[in-house]
Amino acid sequence: MATERARISVLFVCLGNICRSPTAHGVFRNLLDKEHLGDMIYVDSAGTGDWHVGKNPDSRSCQTALDHGIDISFLRARLFENRDFDRFDYILVMDKQNLNDISRIKPQNYPGYLGLFLSFGSNSSIEEVPDPYYSGSDGFELVIDLVIDASKGLLEHIQKHRL
Repeated sequence: MATERARISVLFVCLGNICRSPTAHGVFRNLLDKEHLGDMIYVDSAGTGDWHVGKNPDSRSCQTALDHGIDISFLRARLFENRDFDRFDYILVMDKQNLNDISRIKPQNYPGYLGLFLSFGSNSSIEEVPDPYYSGSDGFELVIDLVIDASKGLLEHIQKHRL
């Protein structure tokens, strides 16, 4: 499943692929680069809705990430595809609705992990990354804080079980 150039592949999924999943994509990629693991783990993001395909991440997501030293402005929204089940070892969704949507089309023989991204976070009382699209800057800050925490947990999990 992992791409030819990487041993492990991770896909982050939200609704439109302009707020939460590109933030997770950028944060996790940045963490991998800091740990010199960028060549070993491939990262991408996608959305379950198609209305933002080809667009940059939301400007507020870009600014919040940039405030944390991470540039996500170059990312482009794409739609989740059935072939992603063949390409990714981990498909991590931001909320239960997206998990339900992806679970409905998941092949029975999918050998990878499909689940909520925050299951790798340290705060077990928060299961979903809230959609900040209709919120103010506090919503985007909360998203990046949750994503940073879960990214550390995900990397720890991968290092322990897959690398």
